[in-house]
Amino acid sequence: MRVLTTAVLLAAAAVTAEAQTPSGSHHAPGQAGGHLEAQRCAESFERIVAEGRGFGMAFPADQNGYPGPMHTLELRDALALTRDQERQIRALQEAMFAESRPKSAALLGAEAQLRQMFQKGTATEESVRTQVAEVERLRSEVRLVHLLFHLKTRDVLTERQRAIYHEQRWTQAAVGR
Repeated sequence: MRVLTTAVLLAAAAVTAEAQTPSGSHHAPGQAGGHLEAQRCAESFERIVAEGRGFGMAFPADQNGYPGPMHTLELRDALALTRDQERQIRALQEAMFAESRPKSAALLGAEAQLRQMFQKGTATEESVRTQVAEVERLRSEVRLVHLLFHLKTRDVLTERQRAIYHEQRWTQAAVGR
């Protein structure tokens, strides 16, 4: 959830900053602005995590030479994967999704329960503390799955392939901004 929270806060801050007038005021009353952007980000998080994907939960690995299986397969031609490497990485991706999907479903369910407590007006300090702890416990399980599969994927690739992966995913992405 920290990734989601960070993404939501960054999106909201960016939209809010753009919407501020020189006097420093925010949107006119009734304009949702950053809240709508944050909602779109939250919806993207839910959709992507429900698929078993990590929504940036493995960025520390990915950015530092530990490629993930899904993006490695997307870059298979640029990486010149051998048939055996591709087979191994496909097996890793399938295993990652098999392990991640039920944990992701539990995470999304816990998030939904937290929202419902507020929607129904039943939230108390104790119930919120308990539910947030559960959300974060589940989030850490999902994140751990993705990080561990990045470790496993790295072991399948050569040093040169990891360098190409990093360039394709991070250097070229920065240039394209």
